[in-house]
Amino acid sequence: MKQLLVLGAGTAGTMVAARLHRMLDRNQWKITMVDQDPVHYYQPGFLFIPFSGYRKEDVVKPKASFVPSGVELIMSAIEVIEPDLNQVKLANGRTLSYDFLVIATGADIRPEQTPGLAEHEWRQSIHDFYTLDGSLALRDKLRSFQGGRLVVNVVENPIKCPVAPLEFLLLADDHFRKRGMRDRVELIFATPLPGAFTKPVASKRLGYLLEEKQIQVEPEFAIMEVQPDEKKIVSYDEREVAYDLLVSIPLNMGSDVIARSGLGDELNYVPVDKHTFLSTKYANVFVLGDAASVPTSKAGSVAHFAVDTFSENFIHYTQGGELKPLFDGHANCFIESGGGKAMLLDFNYEVEPLTGAYPVPVIGPFQLLKESTLNHWGKLGFRWMYWNLLLRGIPVPLPAQMQMAGKKRPA
Repeated sequence: MKQLLVLGAGTAGTMVAARLHRMLDRNQWKITMVDQDPVHYYQPGFLFIPFSGYRKEDVVKPKASFVPSGVELIMSAIEVIEPDLNQVKLANGRTLSYDFLVIATGADIRPEQTPGLAEHEWRQSIHDFYTLDGSLALRDKLRSFQGGRLVVNVVENPIKCPVAPLEFLLLADDHFRKRGMRDRVELIFATPLPGAFTKPVASKRLGYLLEEKQIQVEPEFAIMEVQPDEKKIVSYDEREVAYDLLVSIPLNMGSDVIARSGLGDELNYVPVDKHTFLSTKYANVFVLGDAASVPTSKAGSVAHFAVDTFSENFIHYTQGGELKPLFDGHANCFIESGGGKAMLLDFNYEVEPLTGAYPVPVIGPFQLLKESTLNHWGKLGFRWMYWNLLLRGIPVPLPAQMQMAGKKRPA
């Protein structure tokens, strides 16, 4: 019997295990998953918690609830991956052999990597919303915040859900307006990017939106250190931005087991072919989700579309066929803009976010790069689809590869 070992039971790992469990011959394959955390987090929901949109119970469920019958889930930390020996050593003393390995160990924030960030003011005047504990602490802080300068800073890219910092600012604008205190709050976005977003069309539209809501952008801000006592962040070119409340998106890095195993780059992401997710070094090792070093967003939609293309490719490959370059970097994401509205981005490796309609040309129903109430409900509705369809390996009728139909290129 062939052994498929999946490391990580987060978004990508759970989806691929569930999907392949449906597709592979169960008399010929055994699927084993390994993870050390029994709790599955709906990470897109962390954004809403500081504004009391979601509660803790809305974003957590047991990982065991999504493991298909017949798939083994081992709860343990991973000591080291030994791809030359086709085996993985676990912290509980077990050694697991495999015929094929899928690494889906994700990425996490590393505030300790930035001088001054994770010191005595962490979770006091400095907060994050990329963890559950961080978003809950920030919720409490915002409830008592009486005004001042709120700075959102991205330490370095890539980060999980690249538009989330913008969403936080737009929701903060809405939050303070509803509290009748927007005139007492200065909102600043200090980003390493040259503008609000990486691509021209989206950056222009998002830039106008931030300007309209009087949110200041401090571009190309490469943070060198935080000075928590002086309450300011300092860039390498010696610019200083003062704050009363700092909301940080710390450096994102892959799992330490990737470094221990000698498999990753300087940020512990594993190099792979960007169209197939096959390791550049090992012919039986694949990497999915945030753990992969691919030039696209680290977002749930990417994991979804990646698993859609990967699953049929994997079966074809294990039957002796060649891998096809099926994944095109497809990503889409809703951007909450406040006031019960949101925008939608849809793009891939080659095509930047454009205006138009999604997923059906002309009729949508979702509008690209345009605020609408329906986009907002689409974002909220994704949570149900995530828990009930995607994590259970149930196909969703959306094209895994990006479609140009319905999109409008700028003149």
